[in-house]
Amino acid sequence: MIETQHLSKLYSRGLYALQDLSLTVEKGEFVFLTGPSGAGKSTLLRLLLVQERPTEGELFVNGHDLTRLSRSDVQEYRRGLGFIFQDFKLIPTRTVFENVAFVLEVLGVPPGQQRRRAFQVLKWVGLQHRINAYPRDLSGGEQQRIAIARALVNDPALVLADEPTGNLDPDLSLEIMNLLREVNAGGTTVVVATHDR
Repeated sequence: MIETQHLSKLYSRGLYALQDLSLTVEKGEFVFLTGPSGAGKSTLLRLLLVQERPTEGELFVNGHDLTRLSRSDVQEYRRGLGFIFQDFKLIPTRTVFENVAFVLEVLGVPPGQQRRRAFQVLKWVGLQHRINAYPRDLSGGEQQRIAIARALVNDPALVLADEPTGNLDPDLSLEIMNLLREVNAGGTTVVVATHDR
């Protein structure tokens, strides 16, 4: 699923965020990237999302050479990904349902199918009763479950999560990790970056 060879990312002033990283993540694995702040975890996720390009080395995901993707190919590649942010990145002016369905709207999924899929994934994360609420009306744990629902609504082969429990208490963190375990049990490859060993 993911393969890197001698992957490096050099920022200005000669600072390496990643240097000579070689790793393989098999399809269906659940992988944790751990280390202190500044270790390069988020940089690797940004490279996997093609938000940034490596300075050197090779980076392949599901057969795609991410160092050579054109702009239009990047959009197509991202259709097979789900991404969970630490700070949720929910749209404050949209309801829970609209936040989740937005991904499908962008992908051009017909409205009826958007409704069905968004409702199914909200039911799976246990928030179907909050579909008309706005992000400001939700607890941190509920917001993170919405972020997970949004990441999963397009049935991605790969889910990337950047500190998905960083803002949550231990009980909610366990709940979120259990949701990610269920996602992985369904065959989805999951990569979680965390400073919490």
